[in-house]
Amino acid sequence: MASSSSSSMANGAPSIGPEEDQEHTISSSSINFGTSEALEQVLNLTDVGAMTRLLHECIAYQRNLDLQLETLLSQRTDLEKHLSNLQRSAQVLHIVKADADHMRSNVTSTSSLADHVSAKVRELDLAQSNVHSTLSRLDAILQRGHCIDGAKKALETEDFEAAANYVRTFLHIDSKYKDSRSDQRDQLMASKRQLEGIVRKRLGSAVDRRDHASILRFVRIMPLLGLEEEGLQVYVGYLKMVVGMRCRLEYEGLVEAMEGSELGFDRLNFVACLTNLFKDIVLAVEENDEVLRGLCGEDGIVYAIIELQEECDSRGSLILNKYMEYRKLGRLASEINSYSKNLISVGVVEGPDPREIELYLEEILSLTQLGEDYMEFMVSKIRGLSSIDPELGPRATKTFRSGSFNRVVQDITGFYVILEEFFMVENVRKAIKIDEHVSDSLTTSMVDDVFYVLQSCCRRAISTSNINSVLAVLSGAMNLLGNEYQEALQQKMREPNLGTKLFLGGAGVHKTGTEVATALNNMDVSSEYVLKLRHEIEEQCIEVFPAPADREKIKSCLSDLGEMSNSFKQILNAGMEQLVATVTPRVRPVLDSVATISYELSETEYAENEVNDPWVQKLLHSVEKNAAWFQPLMTTNNYDLYVHLVIDFIVKRLEVIMMQKRFSQLGGLQLDRDIRTLVSHFSSITQRTVRDKFARLTQMATILNLEKVSEILDFWGENAGPMTWRLTPAEVRRVLGLRVDFKTEAIAALKL
Repeated sequence: MASSSSSSMANGAPSIGPEEDQEHTISSSSINFGTSEALEQVLNLTDVGAMTRLLHECIAYQRNLDLQLETLLSQRTDLEKHLSNLQRSAQVLHIVKADADHMRSNVTSTSSLADHVSAKVRELDLAQSNVHSTLSRLDAILQRGHCIDGAKKALETEDFEAAANYVRTFLHIDSKYKDSRSDQRDQLMASKRQLEGIVRKRLGSAVDRRDHASILRFVRIMPLLGLEEEGLQVYVGYLKMVVGMRCRLEYEGLVEAMEGSELGFDRLNFVACLTNLFKDIVLAVEENDEVLRGLCGEDGIVYAIIELQEECDSRGSLILNKYMEYRKLGRLASEINSYSKNLISVGVVEGPDPREIELYLEEILSLTQLGEDYMEFMVSKIRGLSSIDPELGPRATKTFRSGSFNRVVQDITGFYVILEEFFMVENVRKAIKIDEHVSDSLTTSMVDDVFYVLQSCCRRAISTSNINSVLAVLSGAMNLLGNEYQEALQQKMREPNLGTKLFLGGAGVHKTGTEVATALNNMDVSSEYVLKLRHEIEEQCIEVFPAPADREKIKSCLSDLGEMSNSFKQILNAGMEQLVATVTPRVRPVLDSVATISYELSETEYAENEVNDPWVQKLLHSVEKNAAWFQPLMTTNNYDLYVHLVIDFIVKRLEVIMMQKRFSQLGGLQLDRDIRTLVSHFSSITQRTVRDKFARLTQMATILNLEKVSEILDFWGENAGPMTWRLTPAEVRRVLGLRVDFKTEAIAALKL
C-alpha cells in the first residue's frame, strides 16, 4: 500500500479510477437515444449514478416519443381519407394519361400530315409564282412589241396622244422587267425622240399662232413623255405672252390718247388699264388651274404665279409711270412744296386747285388699292395650297413686295402723301376762312367742315394700306388741329371789351352773346369730335394693319389726339371762366346786399321772411336776367359748366358773408330754408348735380339749427353716417361760435 501510494505521488498527479473516468466521459457528452452509438455507450456504463441519470433521460425521451406517437395516431383518420382520395385520383389520372397519350399520338400524326401538305403547297405556290412571272414576262414581251408597232402606226397617222401613251407604257414595262432586247428599246427610243421633236415643233408653232386648243393638246402630251417641267415652262411662257400682249395693246391705246390734245381728263382711264392687267393675270391662273396641276401639281401653280408676277412688275410699272407722267405728279409736288414754303411771302401766286387735287387723290387711291388687292389675292392663293412648303407664302410675299411694281407704288404713294396733306391743309383753311353761323345749329360751319375734311383724308390714307402714309396724314391733321384750328376757336374769346358788349343793351347784346356761346360750343363739340375721330381711325386701322409693330405706331400717334381733346377742353374752361367773369359783376351787388340782412331773428321776423323773402329771390332773378338767357344758345354740356361756374362764385361769396354774421336758432332755420331754395332752383336748370356745391353751406345751416352745442356730436365722427363733412373741426367750432346763445366755454370743450 505504501509503495503504491508512493508510486502515485511520484507521478505528480492524483490517481483516478476507471469508474470515475467513465462517468466523467458520459456526463461531458450528450447521448442521442435511438442510435447504435447510444446503445454502445450504455453497455459500457459501470457507474450507478450515471446509469440512474441516463435512465431518467431515457424515460423522458420515451415519454416524448409516446406523445409524438399519440399525435400521429390522432391524425390517422385524416390520413386514411387522404389516402383513399389519392387512390381514387390515381385511377382518374390513369384514364387522363391514357387519353393524353392518345391525343398526343393524334396531334403528332396531324402535324406530320400538315408538314407534308405545307411542303406540297409551298412547292405549288412556287410553281404558280414562276408560272405567273413567266406569263407576265411573256405578256410584257407581247406588250412591248405591241407598243413599238402602235407607236410607229400612231406617228404615221399623227395620233400623237396614242403614240405618247404607247411610249409611256413601254417605258413603264421596261423599268419593271429590265429584260427587253436592245433592238426593241432602240426602236422605241427612236420613236420617242421622233415624237418629242414633233410635239416641240407643233407646240412652238401653236404658240406662235396663239392657237390655244393646239397648245393645250401638245402641252398635255408632254407629261406622257416625261417632259412635265418643259411643258410647264412653255405653257406659262405662252400665258405671259398673252397677258403681256393684251396689256401692251391697251397701254398703247392710252399713250395714243395722251397724245390727242382733244381728250379730256376722264377719257384716260389708267385705273381700268391696270384693272384689266390684274384681271388677266388672275384669270390666267384660275382658268388654267387644271392644266397647271396636270403638269407639275401645286408646284406648277406657284411657278405660274411667280412667272406672271414678272408681267405685273413690268407692265404694271409702265402703267403707273405713265400715269405719273401724264398727271405731272412730280411737277405738281414741287409746286405744292414751293407754295407751302412761300405762303407768307407777298404776291405769291395761287396754289393748285384742291378740287383737281381731290380727283388725283381718288385716282391714286384706286391704283394703289388695286395693287394691294392683287398681291393679297396671289399670296392667299399660294398659302391655300396644301402640299407646298409652308414658308413659301412669306417668301412669295417678300418677293412681291420687293418687285419693281411695288417700288413704283411706293413712289406714287409718296406723291399721294404730298397731295393729301396739301388738300387737307387747304380745305381746313378754307373752312376756317368761310366760317359762318348755321341756322338751327349751336356751332358754326367751320366745325363740321373741318372734321369732315380730316375724316375723309384719314380714311383715304388708311385705304392705301401704307403705314407711313397713315402716320404722315395723321401728323398733318394734328398739326392743323393744334395750330390753325385751335387759333380759330380762340379768336372770338380774345376780342377786347367782350363783357361790355354783352351788357350794352339793345339787339347787339343778343348778337354778341350768340357769337360768344357759339364760340364756346365750337370748343365743346370739337373736343367730342376729336375723340370720335380717334375712335374711328383706331377701328379702321385694326382691320387694315394686323402687324403689332404697325398698331403700336398708330396707337402712339392716336394718343396725341387724346391730348388734343384735353387741350380743347382746357381752352373751353378758360373761355367759360372768361364769360363768367363778365357775368358775375352783374350778380355781385345782390350778394353784397346779403351782408346787411340779419339772421338774429325773432319768431315774428322769421314768419315775415317766410312771406317776404329778403334776398334769395332777388339773387335768382339777377342770375336769370344776366346768365340764364345763355341756355338756348349753348350745348347742354357747356350750359351745365357755365351754371356750375356761376354757382361756384355764388357759394364762395355766401360762405364769406355768412361767416361774418351772428345767428339765432331761427336764423339757422332761415339759412337752411334759403340754401334749400337755391339748391332746388339750380337743380332745375342743369342736368348735373349741384348739391355738392352747396354742401358746406348746408352743413353750416345744420350746425346753426342745433338746440345745444353738444348735439354736434350726434352728427360727428362715428355718428356721421353717410354724411361726409366738408367742414374742418376748426370751422365747425367757428360756425358754432356764430350762434348768439352758444357759450364759448362749451364750444371749446368739444372733442371733435
